[in-house]
Amino acid sequence: MLRRHAIRFRAALMLLDAAIAASLLVVLSFARFGPDWSVYWRYIIPEPLALPVVLGVGWLAILASFGLYRPRARLSIRSEAVDILKATAVLAAIALSLFFVFRLPDVSRLFLVGFFPALAAITLLDRVVLRLVFRRLRAAGMNTRYVLVVGAGPRGQSFAAKLEDHRELGLSVAGFLDDEAFDLPRGWRTLGHLEDIESILHDRVIDEVVICLPFSQWDKVDAISQIAEDEGKIVRVPMDMIGRAFSQGRMEELDGTPVFSLVNGPDRAIGLALKRAIDIAGSITAVVVLSPLFALIAIAIRRDDGGPALFRQVRVGLHGRPFEVLKFRTMALDAEARRADLEHLSEVRGAAFKIANDPRITSVGRRLRRLSLDELPQFVNVLRGDMSLVGPRPALPSEVNVYDVWHRRRLSMKPGITGLWQVTARSNQEFDDRAQLDLAYIDRWSLWLDAQILLRTIPAAFEGR
Repeated sequence: MLRRHAIRFRAALMLLDAAIAASLLVVLSFARFGPDWSVYWRYIIPEPLALPVVLGVGWLAILASFGLYRPRARLSIRSEAVDILKATAVLAAIALSLFFVFRLPDVSRLFLVGFFPALAAITLLDRVVLRLVFRRLRAAGMNTRYVLVVGAGPRGQSFAAKLEDHRELGLSVAGFLDDEAFDLPRGWRTLGHLEDIESILHDRVIDEVVICLPFSQWDKVDAISQIAEDEGKIVRVPMDMIGRAFSQGRMEELDGTPVFSLVNGPDRAIGLALKRAIDIAGSITAVVVLSPLFALIAIAIRRDDGGPALFRQVRVGLHGRPFEVLKFRTMALDAEARRADLEHLSEVRGAAFKIANDPRITSVGRRLRRLSLDELPQFVNVLRGDMSLVGPRPALPSEVNVYDVWHRRRLSMKPGITGLWQVTARSNQEFDDRAQLDLAYIDRWSLWLDAQILLRTIPAAFEGR
């Protein structure tokens, strides 16, 4: 299975399996032995309240030994049920062996008769339900990632069908590119010719590119994959299409089809999941703790000129996704209308616009900007999932439209409230240098790097840097 997209499902599955084993032990113990159920287990383990945790971890280890967390191709419910029954038999054998070896007091036969069959049945049920839930969420568009299939022939259609059969992965076919005309089923459509790939990547939200060209067009694989890599897209090539010596990448599979995947940027799936968890926890904490400051700033802005406290502006996020960024308003109400007259004064050379003493900034806004307090509402953007605490700053669509190809790799990671440029070279007025810092952050990303940037952001903000 394509690892990056299956990691959330497997993590949820592991948590659910462990929770079920631990909870079932407590519930059945309470039902069999009453409120003082822990007294019964004290004869077996010195700290009975730790027994559910030990059981949960042990159950995960046994399930993992039978490959029940390993990505598989079209794992059937029947084969999964067989493996769960085998795992349950192993757990029962281990438990009974421990009772015998350590000459433990008689264990309630009624408890054992109820526990092991119930564990097997609920473990299988939770997997069926979780798959349905993930499919429904993905079908509803939650966290959907869009795939461009290069090659609309039989090979491309076959691979696209496999992607759609695994909706729990959250991958949706955006369309096909091909120089030949093919009849496409299921409502799919051809978006253009092979030479249109760059414009398609710029005009549409595309997260991944799958190259499924016939052997007669192998000579085009290099160029197409290079364009997609330069744009920061994940590139996938079914095994029978590999005709170049890729320097990086890994082998995966989808329904028995070997797939070579080139992943640009961070690919530590667990680390990225932790990054999202930190984003949520950090944003909730910030919103709660800073809510009195939010209120004071909003009152000050309203009293200054009577206009709204919040400013909303469309920015470009992950792989070109548009979203509304939130900021405390620091400019006059007609600021956007006056921008065109000030473009020639921009102090940033390249695809960005900034004036140090912008005449559109209000008196309150100038004080907010000095301490970067105008950025605080973006914690809401982080909660929504549009942004992260740390990442490249979100750009305006007009700026992205004039990006060079290599600039666009900035879009391969969620934009952030703060970033490497903000804490190292904020005074640098060359956009290319800023973009290089953003790409360095993407290439070197780790949770430790995020922590360093966050720690350096606080003094930088208070010092007005």
